[in-house]
Parts: sequence; structure tokens; C-alpha cells
Amino acid sequence: QTSMKNMERELVCPVCKEMYKQPLALPCAHNVCHVCASEVLLQHGHLCCDPTSEPTSPAATPATRSPRLGRRAVPKPDRLDRLLKSGFGTYPGRKRGAVHPQTVSFPCPACQRDVDLGERGLGSLFRNLTLERVVERYRQTINISAAIMCQFCKPPQLEATKGCTECKSSFCNECFKLYHPWGTQKAQHEPTPPTLTFRPKGLMCPEHKEEVTHYCKTCQRLVCQLCRVRRTHTSHKITPVLSAYQALREKLTKSLAYILSSQDTVQTQIAELEEMVKHTEV
Repeated sequence: QTSMKNMERELVCPVCKEMYKQPLALPCAHNVCHVCASEVLLQHGHLCCDPTSEPTSPAATPATRSPRLGRRAVPKPDRLDRLLKSGFGTYPGRKRGAVHPQTVSFPCPACQRDVDLGERGLGSLFRNLTLERVVERYRQTINISAAIMCQFCKPPQLEATKGCTECKSSFCNECFKLYHPWGTQKAQHEPTPPTLTFRPKGLMCPEHKEEVTHYCKTCQRLVCQLCRVRRTHTSHKITPVLSAYQALREKLTKSLAYILSSQDTVQTQIAELEEMVKHTEV
């Protein structure tokens, strides 16, 4: 148990604190998720390629690319040069009017050093396929070792094969059918993989199929982590969903309180108008 926990600690990205997704190997021998690296560079004012594109290293072959993320074309050097001339993005040590791009400096979150990535930035990094396979193998091992049992079987319990977010329970095939009878509202519940920790079903980003975590005030729409690092939201005001929810709730609460406080006055005016209509008819 302890050795597995120690291993899991080695497979966690130092930025997002979750298991690596498409890890990139930095020159300092540390690793970081592809999306996390893009977000760090954007936060430090660097112009980088679209984080939804795959690393351009030879390691990123069609067989190893993530099916979740689509292949995007890397900006051509002349287009990148034009963007830099126009002042879009600045690099440390580069004056705004400079013609040629300078080397990109990446602050490694593991060793706290600025790592030189060269002029290509993330495009010069290789995807750590060995680490990626280790993470995938570890996930499979954890799933196998931690079998989830049906919560409704009479002893001896069978292993759970389905979960239900609405019921917050895990079922074997027979119990799932029994507790979701055909023709009832429960029959509409969608089965999910069994788990011990049921989280409420979050809203999903229609573009990236990721759970939304932030709210863009400029666009007035919910955005996921991948939306956040897109250039379309570079100068927009983005806040966490919870903060946006609390602000909107407070605004609506004040509006509702004002309406309710004015209700008596409005009712009195309506009664007076009705009385005037009767008097006029007479």
C-alpha cells in the first residue's frame, strides 16, 4: 500500500496535481502535462501554440496521439514572425519592436528553475511516452486491485458492473435491472462505470467534452480548462464557476428582495385602479 502511494506521487504533474496527461519532458529532466505547460507559458506572457494540438516531436506519431485532442497545424515561421512584430506576446529580454523571436524561458515548477526551450518553445519538447504508458498501466492496476462490490446484493455479494450517478450507488447487472424497472422514471438513469465516490454530474463543454470549471464574463459563457488557454479568451475576464455563481446569486437575491418589498405597494395601487374603474363605470 505504501509503495503504491509512493509510486503514485511520482506520477503526479507538479502543476495540476493530477496524474500526467500527455507529459512533456523538459530539458531539466522533469515532466509536465502538455496543457499545463501551455497554460504556464500563457500566464507568463509567452506566445505558444494551441494547447489542443499535439507535441510536434517525432514521438507524437498518429498511433500515440490522444484520440480526445485533434491535430492542429503549427503556426508557420513567417506567421509567427508577423505576430511577434505586431506586439502579440513578449519574451524576457525582447523589446516590443524586435524582428526575430527570442528563446522561450519556462519556469519549471519542480526544480524552480527557468529552463531554456529555444525559439520553438513547446514545439522543441518530446512527449514522454514511457511515462505516459506507466501512468496508464498504474491506472489499470489500481482498478483491478480495488474491486467494487454491488451495494444491493445479498451475501455473497457480486462485483459491481454499473454505477448510477442519480442513485449514488454501484450495482451488478441483475440489481441494476431490479432497481431501474422498465416504464419508471428510474429507467431513464444512464449507467456509468462503478465507483465508490459519486460526484454530481457536471456540465460538459460542448467543444472539448471536458467538465466546465470557469465562467468567462466577457463572453458570458461557461468554459473548461482547454477553453481557458485558447487565444480567444486571452484578454477576457475569467473567474471560477463558484465565484461567478455566488456573485450572480447575490445579485438575484437583491433583485428578488426589492421586488418582494415593493409587492404591497403594487397591490395597493392595483386595488385603487380597480376601484377607479368601478367608479367610472357607475
